[in-house]
Amino acid sequence: MKFTKIKVFLSVLVVVILVIVGVYFFNNREDTSGKYNTFAECLKDKGAVFYGAFWCPHCQAQKKLFGSSKQYLNYVECSTPDASNQTQICKDKKILGYPTWEFIDGSRINGDATLQMLSDKTGCPLPVVQ
Repeated sequence: MKFTKIKVFLSVLVVVILVIVGVYFFNNREDTSGKYNTFAECLKDKGAVFYGAFWCPHCQAQKKLFGSSKQYLNYVECSTPDASNQTQICKDKKILGYPTWEFIDGSRINGDATLQMLSDKTGCPLPVVQ
């Protein structure tokens, strides 16, 4: 009888762990549909520049908004490979925090920017998401 209770407990534990792992991977997968390709290309064409650092969680969140379309952004890495300093281009541009979006008119959005904010600032239309 005791062995059966242990088997049931272990079976339930395995199922719970599998569900947790599945939910984690489902929520953290990258959008590979390319639905923002045209939007990201438009941002680049309109002169929007995204300054960030590889170690910055907010920068990672900004990239995640674009999914696989992030490859079309005009992204400038501001961190040195050892994360101990800032690259010269970012020093010259006086980038003080990450992420920073800079636009053709010289204005900036410091911190997280929504897709709608980027669309409003550049005039790039957001795709119709179905």
